[in-house]
Amino acid sequence: MDSFELYPFSSLFNPVSTLFLCPSIAPVRHLPHLCPFSEFVQTHWKEDSFFGYQCLNGCNPLMLRRVQRVPPNMAVTADMLQPFLSEGSSLEQEMEKGTIFLLDYEVLEGVLSNIINGKQQYLTAPLCLLHCDHQGLLKPIAIQLQQTPGPQNPVFLPSDPEPDWLLAKIWVRCADFQCHQLISHFLRTHLLGEVCCIATLRQLPEIHPLYQVLMPHVQTTLQINIQARTSLLAPGGVFDKSVGCGLEGITVLLQRATERLHYRSLCVPDDLEDRGVAALPNNHYAQDALKLWAALHRFVSHWIDLYYTSDSKVHQDKELQNWIQDIFSEGFLGLTHTGLPQNFKTKTELSKFITVVIFACTALHAAVNFSQLDFNLWMPNCPATMCCPPPQAKGLVTMQDLLSILPDVNATCSVITTLSLLSQPGKNFIPLCQYREEWFRSGAPRELVEALQKELKSISMYIAERNRFLELPYPYLDPENIENSVAI
Repeated sequence: MDSFELYPFSSLFNPVSTLFLCPSIAPVRHLPHLCPFSEFVQTHWKEDSFFGYQCLNGCNPLMLRRVQRVPPNMAVTADMLQPFLSEGSSLEQEMEKGTIFLLDYEVLEGVLSNIINGKQQYLTAPLCLLHCDHQGLLKPIAIQLQQTPGPQNPVFLPSDPEPDWLLAKIWVRCADFQCHQLISHFLRTHLLGEVCCIATLRQLPEIHPLYQVLMPHVQTTLQINIQARTSLLAPGGVFDKSVGCGLEGITVLLQRATERLHYRSLCVPDDLEDRGVAALPNNHYAQDALKLWAALHRFVSHWIDLYYTSDSKVHQDKELQNWIQDIFSEGFLGLTHTGLPQNFKTKTELSKFITVVIFACTALHAAVNFSQLDFNLWMPNCPATMCCPPPQAKGLVTMQDLLSILPDVNATCSVITTLSLLSQPGKNFIPLCQYREEWFRSGAPRELVEALQKELKSISMYIAERNRFLELPYPYLDPENIENSVAI
């Protein structure tokens, strides 16, 4: 795989730019035209430790989950995994210590794959076990490419021939591309913001305190989502022409993901606790997200205290109750198992939900959107589709075979051009919580905003100082890099 080289034909940030993936005789040691992130990815993408790093700090940090048992549909045994665990330890002991983690892409099972350039494409729904070793490095230790175990669905291991193991990891990264783009990105930020924006416009007058605190964070969502529906997600768009799930898969994936979505997964502290990843070493997303969540939650709680003197005032606010009912019934389809509030009885409940909305439309969007070109520019690290079916046995592929399995050049160009556009800040970029609306300009609201901005400045300084000492900085949740709404 060292025989891959990138050829840029114009500036990557020009919408008509193209980027070709071609075989080369000699390996590429340095690409001065690419950003440091992309050079780092190109150098390290085959490493197991970098695969694990991306589960925490890549463009989709929401999939990894600690497990206490091996999934029953994953055909692995303790003896099979023993060589990849800490010396003298066992799988059972590692699970008790909380060092075994899982990526499960079951949401992709059975999704019809696209046809690109007249050729059938392929998707899998992998299961991937990972282990956090005594050095704090997270590494994959077993990959099963389909959900149902069987003789034609082998479990790939780090001890397998290099092409087999690398190909298994590439299949996982391809599955992650689908889930990142449509679920972690589009559903959990764009569509959540759209649902809340529409409900706010329907149910809350401009003088309502929640209209005032929410609208700066959702006001651009409708415009950008309409543009996405008429271009990226439309016939002839990038998903239709270049992505493995295609247009038919979009509807299926969004429907399944909505049914599986739970309110706790939208609340940063709850989500990190439930997935058991907050304490993992070098989990910069988790560290930064918790700091931002705490700052936003304090601001929202104080804002609500200004206008609701008691819990009963919240309960009696019919406009507010109509607002959350609109979100629950129309946006979340009345699915009670999601745990989404149907009404608010306390200020605490209300503060938490408003923080969810603001965080999703600002910090989470920054984490999953502005990182994607950095990690996906080197296409083999995260292909948008695969041109051949997954292997049904080991030892059948070579490094050169991988070239024919990866996406076609024109599909790669289309995806990278799109990601280059999506990764640019909006033309009228407004940093996180830099409010311009008149109701923030005086009195107690202004004092709350000034206190929040001071706290965000402190977080920004902390992140900048930490990043000075990182081989690969994590800048995406620096408040100065977070846009105040979903604008791109």
